[in-house]
Amino acid sequence: MLQDYIATYLKKAKYERISGKQFYAEIKELRDVSATGKSREECRKNLASTLEGWIIFRLRRNLPIPFSFNF
Repeated sequence: MLQDYIATYLKKAKYERISGKQFYAEIKELRDVSATGKSREECRKNLASTLEGWIIFRLRRNLPIPFSFNF
């Protein structure tokens, strides 16, 4: 279920090239979930890691985790 959540939100990510060869991505539905990378793939991996950390942070503090899709 957690992998499905991460995969679903990674599909919603918006990517853009910044400062030459650097990429930036964010998931607008999830506040503060963004990442950068030297390639789009590295950026996606970094974004997945950021999203995992975001989920853990929210679970530890009993904060809500939005669900905008059905499994």
